[in-house]
Amino acid sequence: MVEGASPEDIVNLFMEHINAKDLDSATSLLSENCEYDNVPMGKVFGRSVIYEYLLPMMERCSEIDWVTTRQAATDGLVLNERLDRFLWPHGWIEVPVAGIFEVKDGEITLWRDYFDLPTYIDQLPAPTG
Repeated sequence: MVEGASPEDIVNLFMEHINAKDLDSATSLLSENCEYDNVPMGKVFGRSVIYEYLLPMMERCSEIDWVTTRQAATDGLVLNERLDRFLWPHGWIEVPVAGIFEVKDGEITLWRDYFDLPTYIDQLPAPTG
């Protein structure tokens, strides 16, 4: 929780922490019972569960660069359009994303991302072997 910060400030700080691969700081901005709805892949609930869900992705990538191209905020709701970029050993994966965040009492209570799963999968390396 960040005292005196607007919902948009909190979401922006969350993105900064993700880009810095600082999962501890990023998830500290989530409520204890936050819902993360990674729409094409499913939902998880709770700060610690979200941490464990994101950890393998963070460990796999040498860099993360989530670029917000548009953002609007009103009454605790923040909507953004992003290009989420992940540097894997084989190269960059880039996925257009639409995100919805609900912020209450200085914490993110809902994080929902919409993206096209085949766009992501088609950029993965071919299985070997």
